[in-house]
Amino acid sequence: MPTPFFYIFAIIMLAGGVGVVSLKNPVACALSMIVSFIGLAALFVGLNAYFVGILQVLVYTGAVMVLFLFIIMLLDLKKEENNEVKTPTLAAGIIIPLLLVLQLVAIFQTSDLGDFAPINKESLIAAEAEIPSEIAADSQIRKELKKGSLPDVNLIGQKLFTEYNFPLQVIGILLLVATVGCVSLSKKLNPKA
Repeated sequence: MPTPFFYIFAIIMLAGGVGVVSLKNPVACALSMIVSFIGLAALFVGLNAYFVGILQVLVYTGAVMVLFLFIIMLLDLKKEENNEVKTPTLAAGIIIPLLLVLQLVAIFQTSDLGDFAPINKESLIAAEAEIPSEIAADSQIRKELKKGSLPDVNLIGQKLFTEYNFPLQVIGILLLVATVGCVSLSKKLNPKA
Protein backbone atom coordinates (compact mmCIF):
# COMPACT_ATOMS: atom_id res chain seq x y z
CA MET A 1 0.00 0.00 0.00
CA PRO A 2 1.41 3.40 -0.90
CA THR A 3 2.20 5.52 2.15
CA PRO A 4 -0.37 8.31 1.47
CA PHE A 5 -3.20 5.75 1.36
CA PHE A 6 -2.02 4.25 4.64
CA TYR A 7 -2.18 7.65 6.32
CA ILE A 8 -5.59 8.46 4.81
CA PHE A 9 -7.13 5.18 6.01
CA ALA A 10 -5.41 5.45 9.40
CA ILE A 11 -6.83 8.96 9.85
CA ILE A 12 -10.31 7.70 8.86
CA MET A 13 -10.03 4.86 11.38
CA LEU A 14 -8.77 7.14 14.16
CA ALA A 15 -11.40 9.81 13.42
CA GLY A 16 -14.11 7.16 13.71
CA GLY A 17 -12.64 5.99 17.02
CA VAL A 18 -12.54 9.54 18.38
CA GLY A 19 -16.14 10.01 17.28
CA VAL A 20 -17.18 6.88 19.17
CA VAL A 21 -15.91 8.19 22.48
CA SER A 22 -16.67 11.89 22.01
CA LEU A 23 -20.18 11.97 20.53
CA LYS A 24 -23.11 11.90 22.93
CA ASN A 25 -25.79 10.49 20.64
CA PRO A 26 -25.64 6.64 20.71
CA VAL A 27 -26.66 6.32 17.05
CA ALA A 28 -23.93 8.75 15.99
CA CYS A 29 -21.43 6.77 18.10
CA ALA A 30 -22.44 3.54 16.35
CA LEU A 31 -22.12 5.18 12.94
CA SER A 32 -18.66 6.48 13.92
CA MET A 33 -17.70 2.93 14.85
CA ILE A 34 -18.78 1.80 11.38
CA VAL A 35 -16.48 4.44 9.86
CA SER A 36 -13.65 3.21 12.08
CA PHE A 37 -14.27 -0.42 11.02
CA ILE A 38 -14.25 0.55 7.34
CA GLY A 39 -10.93 2.37 7.78
CA LEU A 40 -9.50 -0.70 9.51
CA ALA A 41 -10.77 -2.96 6.72
CA ALA A 42 -9.05 -0.71 4.16
CA LEU A 43 -5.79 -1.03 6.11
CA PHE A 44 -6.14 -4.83 6.09
CA VAL A 45 -6.71 -4.82 2.33
CA GLY A 46 -3.68 -2.56 1.93
CA LEU A 47 -1.60 -5.15 3.77
CA ASN A 48 -2.79 -7.84 1.31
CA ALA A 49 -4.97 -9.46 3.98
CA TYR A 50 -8.02 -9.47 1.73
CA PHE A 51 -9.88 -12.16 3.64
CA VAL A 52 -9.50 -10.35 6.98
CA GLY A 53 -10.55 -7.07 5.37
CA ILE A 54 -13.66 -8.62 3.84
CA LEU A 55 -14.51 -10.32 7.14
CA GLN A 56 -14.08 -6.96 8.89
CA VAL A 57 -16.67 -5.42 6.58
CA LEU A 58 -19.08 -8.36 6.55
CA VAL A 59 -18.95 -9.45 10.18
CA TYR A 60 -18.22 -6.32 12.17
CA THR A 61 -19.44 -3.50 9.96
CA GLY A 62 -22.32 -5.47 8.51
CA ALA A 63 -23.66 -7.83 11.15
CA VAL A 64 -22.45 -6.60 14.54
CA MET A 65 -23.03 -2.89 13.92
CA VAL A 66 -26.47 -3.52 12.42
CA LEU A 67 -27.26 -5.43 15.61
CA PHE A 68 -25.92 -2.56 17.74
CA LEU A 69 -27.98 -0.01 15.81
CA PHE A 70 -31.05 -2.21 16.07
CA ILE A 71 -30.65 -2.50 19.85
CA ILE A 72 -29.94 1.22 20.27
CA MET A 73 -33.04 2.13 18.29
CA LEU A 74 -35.11 -0.53 20.04
CA LEU A 75 -34.11 0.77 23.49
CA ASP A 76 -34.67 4.39 22.38
CA LEU A 77 -31.65 5.72 24.25
CA LYS A 78 -31.55 9.45 24.77
CA LYS A 79 -28.57 11.77 24.93
CA GLU A 80 -26.59 11.58 28.14
CA GLU A 81 -27.83 14.33 30.44
CA ASN A 82 -25.14 14.26 33.13
CA ASN A 83 -22.11 16.22 31.89
CA GLU A 84 -19.99 16.31 35.05
CA VAL A 85 -16.63 14.58 34.78
CA LYS A 86 -15.57 12.48 37.75
CA THR A 87 -11.91 12.58 38.80
CA PRO A 88 -11.34 8.77 38.98
CA THR A 89 -12.79 8.34 35.50
CA LEU A 90 -10.60 11.11 34.11
CA ALA A 91 -7.50 9.70 35.84
CA ALA A 92 -8.19 6.20 34.47
CA GLY A 93 -8.76 7.69 31.01
CA ILE A 94 -5.29 9.25 31.11
CA ILE A 95 -3.30 6.57 32.95
CA ILE A 96 -4.49 3.49 31.03
CA PRO A 97 -3.64 4.81 27.52
CA LEU A 98 -0.32 6.12 28.86
CA LEU A 99 0.54 2.66 30.21
CA LEU A 100 -0.39 1.14 26.84
CA VAL A 101 1.90 3.56 24.99
CA LEU A 102 4.76 2.85 27.41
CA GLN A 103 4.25 -0.88 26.91
CA LEU A 104 4.29 -0.49 23.12
CA VAL A 105 7.49 1.57 23.28
CA ALA A 106 9.16 -1.14 25.37
CA ILE A 107 8.03 -3.84 22.93
CA PHE A 108 9.26 -1.95 19.87
CA GLN A 109 12.64 -1.32 21.49
CA THR A 110 13.18 -5.01 22.30
CA SER A 111 11.96 -6.46 19.00
CA ASP A 112 14.55 -7.25 16.37
CA LEU A 113 13.25 -6.98 12.83
CA GLY A 114 16.68 -7.39 11.23
CA ASP A 115 16.12 -10.99 10.12
CA PHE A 116 12.76 -10.30 8.49
CA ALA A 117 12.52 -11.74 4.98
CA PRO A 118 9.73 -11.14 2.49
CA ILE A 119 7.45 -14.01 1.57
CA ASN A 120 8.51 -15.50 -1.76
CA LYS A 121 8.62 -18.95 -3.35
CA GLU A 122 11.95 -19.89 -1.76
CA SER A 123 10.87 -18.83 1.75
CA LEU A 124 7.65 -20.86 1.46
CA ILE A 125 9.58 -23.97 0.42
CA ALA A 126 11.96 -23.38 3.36
CA ALA A 127 8.96 -22.95 5.69
CA GLU A 128 7.68 -26.39 4.69
CA ALA A 129 10.86 -27.94 6.07
CA GLU A 130 10.21 -26.23 9.42
CA ILE A 131 6.73 -27.76 9.88
CA PRO A 132 6.66 -30.22 12.81
CA SER A 133 6.71 -33.90 11.93
CA GLU A 134 3.31 -34.45 13.58
CA ILE A 135 1.66 -32.93 10.52
CA ALA A 136 1.25 -35.59 7.84
CA ALA A 137 3.50 -35.47 4.80
CA ASP A 138 0.49 -35.63 2.47
CA SER A 139 -1.39 -32.76 4.19
CA GLN A 140 -2.75 -30.00 2.00
CA ILE A 141 -0.66 -27.33 3.75
CA ARG A 142 2.60 -29.20 3.06
CA LYS A 143 1.60 -29.74 -0.59
CA GLU A 144 0.89 -26.03 -1.08
CA LEU A 145 4.14 -24.96 0.59
CA LYS A 146 6.20 -27.45 -1.48
CA LYS A 147 4.74 -25.89 -4.63
CA GLY A 148 5.83 -22.48 -3.32
CA SER A 149 2.32 -21.14 -2.92
CA LEU A 150 0.77 -19.86 0.26
CA PRO A 151 -2.14 -21.88 1.74
CA ASP A 152 -5.23 -19.72 1.67
CA VAL A 153 -8.84 -19.56 2.77
CA ASN A 154 -9.79 -22.17 0.20
CA LEU A 155 -8.24 -24.80 2.49
CA ILE A 156 -10.37 -23.63 5.41
CA GLY A 157 -13.55 -23.79 3.33
CA GLN A 158 -12.67 -27.20 1.92
CA LYS A 159 -11.99 -28.61 5.40
CA LEU A 160 -15.08 -26.96 6.90
CA PHE A 161 -17.54 -28.14 4.26
CA THR A 162 -16.15 -31.66 3.83
CA GLU A 163 -14.93 -33.07 7.14
CA TYR A 164 -16.87 -30.74 9.45
CA ASN A 165 -20.08 -30.35 7.44
CA PHE A 166 -22.33 -32.12 9.96
CA PRO A 167 -21.23 -30.05 13.00
CA LEU A 168 -21.60 -26.91 10.88
CA GLN A 169 -25.20 -27.85 10.03
CA VAL A 170 -25.95 -28.66 13.69
CA ILE A 171 -24.64 -25.23 14.76
CA GLY A 172 -26.82 -23.57 12.11
CA ILE A 173 -29.91 -25.41 13.38
CA LEU A 174 -29.07 -24.50 17.00
CA LEU A 175 -28.79 -20.83 16.05
CA LEU A 176 -32.12 -21.01 14.22
CA VAL A 177 -33.80 -22.65 17.24
CA ALA A 178 -32.29 -20.01 19.55
CA THR A 179 -33.58 -17.20 17.33
CA VAL A 180 -37.08 -18.68 17.17
CA GLY A 181 -36.99 -19.20 20.96
CA CYS A 182 -36.02 -15.56 21.57
CA VAL A 183 -38.81 -14.30 19.35
CA SER A 184 -41.42 -16.56 20.97
CA LEU A 185 -40.27 -15.62 24.49
CA SER A 186 -40.42 -11.91 23.67
CA LYS A 187 -43.94 -12.29 22.30
CA LYS A 188 -45.06 -14.08 25.50
CA LEU A 189 -43.53 -11.36 27.69
CA ASN A 190 -45.00 -8.55 25.62
CA PRO A 191 -48.53 -9.59 24.52
CA LYS A 192 -49.04 -6.37 22.52
CA ALA A 193 -46.24 -7.25 20.09
